[in-house]
Amino acid sequence: MPPSAQDTLPSLQQLPRAQLPLVNRFYRAYQRGMKARGDQHVWTLRAPHICAAVCLQPVESGYWLTSLLVAPDLRAQGLGSHLLQQLRRRVSGPIWLFCAPSLLPFYQACGYQPTATLPQPLSSRLQRYQRTKSLIALVSTCT
Repeated sequence: MPPSAQDTLPSLQQLPRAQLPLVNRFYRAYQRGMKARGDQHVWTLRAPHICAAVCLQPVESGYWLTSLLVAPDLRAQGLGSHLLQQLRRRVSGPIWLFCAPSLLPFYQACGYQPTATLPQPLSSRLQRYQRTKSLIALVSTCT
């Protein structure tokens, strides 16, 4: 029996703090201003090298998702959706994020919904960010 598409996708791994330079090198390779910090939980997909990464910043009873990046040459293959689905299975508590309106359908397909209720630190950050760009706050809760 041939393997399913799900079987061929890389598995999600939490990156140990000592390996943060690896994910930062991944972000720099694609000229993104993203950078993983020691107080964040960093998750990656590897095949065998990092092909996608995301950072979760602890906030109140959950996490703020930042720095989601899939290697440009590997996009449109389901890696971003796979990463978010696997992350949701492994992380308890709400996960909030801010996205551009054009990305709303992608995140909704991954189980995120618009929200007006944010932890205070995220609410003030969103207000500050919205002064210069259009962003939507989303949340995914445990199912």
